[in-house]
Order: sequence, then C-alpha cells, then structure tokens
Amino acid sequence: MEAETLKPMKIVSTRGMTVDTQEYHPEPRVAAIVASHEHPEFIVNVKETGKILLVNYEDPENLTVTEIGAARFLHDGGWDATKRYFLTAANQSDKIAVIDSHERKLVALTDVTKIPHPGRGANIVDPEFGPVWVTSALGNANVTFLGTDPQSHPDHAWKVVRTLEGQGGGSLFVKSHPESSNLWVDTPLNPDATISQGIAVYDVKNLAAGYEVLPIAEWAGLGEGPKRVVQPEYNKAGTEVWFSVWSGKGQESAIVVVDDKTRQLKHVIKGPEIVTP
Repeated sequence: MEAETLKPMKIVSTRGMTVDTQEYHPEPRVAAIVASHEHPEFIVNVKETGKILLVNYEDPENLTVTEIGAARFLHDGGWDATKRYFLTAANQSDKIAVIDSHERKLVALTDVTKIPHPGRGANIVDPEFGPVWVTSALGNANVTFLGTDPQSHPDHAWKVVRTLEGQGGGSLFVKSHPESSNLWVDTPLNPDATISQGIAVYDVKNLAAGYEVLPIAEWAGLGEGPKRVVQPEYNKAGTEVWFSVWSGKGQESAIVVVDDKTRQLKHVIKGPEIVTP
C-alpha cells in the first residue's frame, strides 16, 4: 500500500501447499508482518500453510517473494536484541521458528511446550546463558528462554536454556526493557480469575526466587466484569509499565500504570472512553 493514502499497490495471494502434508490450502491467514532491518522486505507469517514469505518491496511492479518452509500454524513473534533474527511461534505445532533476516533463511525450528504465545517476546540477558528471547504459552504455565547469541554463546543458540514456572496457562504477552531488571508475564485467558486479574513479575538478576504477583485488577478499582489483565507495555524510559484491564463492552475497564522499580501503583486511567483498552 502507499504509505500516505493506504491505497493498495499490489495484491499477492497466500494460497498454497502446507509445509508438512503438501495439501492445498485455499484460504490461509496472514498472522504477522514485520519489516526487516537488513533488507527492503517484509517478513510475512502465513498461518495455515506454515510458510514464511520474504516480500521484497524495492520494485512493486516486479515483486519478488522468497518462500521459507517452517511449521504450520505460525502466529506472532519478534526480534532478538540485535534485530537480525526473527523468532516466531508455530503455536499449534509447539515450535519456535528462527529466521536469519540477513542471510534470508531458516536457521532453527525449536521444540517448546504446548501452544507458545510470545506476542513479540522479550529480550533479556540471562545471568547464566547470556542473551535470550522469552516466550510464555497459552497451553501451559511455562515461561521459556531460548538462547539468541550464536557468536558468543554458540552452544546455547536457538535452544531452550531455561524454563520457569509461571502462574498458569492462558498467557498472551511477556515484556522486558533494556533499562529494567524485571520480566513481566500476563495470563489473561486463564480460567481462574485470581490468575487472570494479576500479573507475574520476575527479577532477571534472581530468577531462582520465582515471581511476585501484583493485583493489577484490584488496583484498578473497577466494578463487575472479568477484568483480565493483558499486555504489559513500557514507557520509552523503562520507568513505567502500563497494563490494560479488560472487561465487557458494557462494563468498566481501565489502564493501570505501575512504577517499574518499586512495582507500586502510580496511576489508574479509567472512564467512559476506556472500553477494553
């Protein structure tokens, strides 16, 4: 699309054969699109076929598309800290696919536990294993660390190096920040309200200590509703973490702001305009 007008310039079909059974799929969905930092191209996850497309946009009239077979049911993902490697979940295949965006190829397909759901994932420096990328999961309580430094830590690269126990399954997002030692893990789809209404936070420097749970929904001071706490996001400086508290469209929702250093409540934003933020 044209950036200023969003007018379509080129439409490319994602229909094709699945990577495993080689069956034709007539209507596969695009689950994620990210822009490469290495080449003028978009990296596109095609969910049902399990293919990752590298779409070069230098010449839209003569579009070049490179097809990489990964695993079926590709979903969301994010960059490692260097922004060279794109790590993405094939959630119903229980795998993480790793794309080297510089070399434009698949470098790993790593087995993980049931239904990984990283969002963009989180990048931290593990005190034992060095740079890692973190994902949580919909299907279990695990918080999984994959090594991401093939230069300085080649023995750990693209392997599961650490698994932490979280609050429970039903997680959608993990979050960290270069200026923080906290790792935040939500669980908004857990059936237990005491879990879905709180947030787990780990100290990266002391992972063995486990997690602390902050009562985000309670701090929001809302009325009736599921009050699911979802998607921690940092401010630019890394001093605050913002959480959405989701309820139904006819119920009160909120945004809760927490001080990252003290893990204490700073502010609650709510009102009639804040509907499932």
